[in-house]
Amino acid sequence: MIDSVLPTYNRAPFSFVKGEGAWLIEADGRRFLDLGAGIAVNALGHANPVLTAALTEQAGRLWHTSNLYQIPQQQALADKLVDATFADTVFFTNSGTESCELAVKMARKYWHEKGDPARTEIITFSGSFHGRSSAGIAAAGSEKMTRGFGPLLPGFVHVPFGDHEAIAPSITHHTAAILIEPIQGEGGIIPVPDQCLKGLRDMCDENGILLILDEVQCGVGRTGKLFAHEWAGIEPDIMMVAKGIGGGFPLGCVLATEEAASGMSAGTHGSTYGGNPLGCAVGNAVMDVVNTPEFLSDVNRKAGSLRQKLEGLIASHPDIFDSVRGQGLMIGLKCKATNTDVVQAGYDQHVLTVPAADNTIRLLPPLTITDEEIGEAVDRLDKAAASLAA
Repeated sequence: MIDSVLPTYNRAPFSFVKGEGAWLIEADGRRFLDLGAGIAVNALGHANPVLTAALTEQAGRLWHTSNLYQIPQQQALADKLVDATFADTVFFTNSGTESCELAVKMARKYWHEKGDPARTEIITFSGSFHGRSSAGIAAAGSEKMTRGFGPLLPGFVHVPFGDHEAIAPSITHHTAAILIEPIQGEGGIIPVPDQCLKGLRDMCDENGILLILDEVQCGVGRTGKLFAHEWAGIEPDIMMVAKGIGGGFPLGCVLATEEAASGMSAGTHGSTYGGNPLGCAVGNAVMDVVNTPEFLSDVNRKAGSLRQKLEGLIASHPDIFDSVRGQGLMIGLKCKATNTDVVQAGYDQHVLTVPAADNTIRLLPPLTITDEEIGEAVDRLDKAAASLAA
């Protein structure tokens, strides 16, 4: 008999009842050090008092009105995002998947309004992940996600990740945009080198096409800058954001230049819940905390400390771990042992990590994790590795 919850998840056997910063607590009192943060969502940790206060205050005033009316909290958050980024305008969603849907629509509508409706193709890369909607799975193109869900949404051209020579020949008079994650998350925490992002920006400029960045997992301070593309010194035309922007509350957005968004007039897109007062109250609080030089500098400092300790961990367990990669507090440990076995061994040591492709485990702790907790996390991973080697 099927479960009352549709069985699409292979869940770990935990039912957490409370969170405190970088810790999750079971009903029986067991405390787990959380290096997953809800898959890079709980950027400021669990039950952060600043976010709790923002949510509680707004909940006592107004929850939802719909986008039939002006939403002051939404306007305030849009202004903050525009002031802090390349963007001229913002559309609010509830998730990264919804952000992908709009980014695809926006790029195609741009060319339609420019009088070139044949430009519908979007170039994407192997190993990518852009959500599980029809557009998202078609964009990624992996057999694992698309099997049984055909016919797939057409208009995506897939090229091998890291094969620069394959990109230029894929650009035709049907190409609308290039879509890429600055750091592949589900793909195994694989950064796109700065020079490659610069090359993609140049390629888009030379061919007059749009550059879409998926910063759903790598954005909002995760890499030590507000958004990951800033390390390369480039700017996209359209950017997908979610996860950390809500600090645990369902919130996403699409940022765009005025030119890229020029086709999106009244009635071309909408969302019942997107940009609601509750979500935007929390998003405003997240931005006020994360978007400061002091906070981002501390993320980079802690990232350096964690990276150094992980290199020592790899040296101590060369049969378990292969290498470390990533940026800021978005770190991948490539394993020699089976990555899911490493995750399970971590469970036994009460430390939570997240598996990814390329036999990698993801370390995506709250950006507020302390130095002491970083040391404790690596100690627990050390014990997990030792148990596998025994």
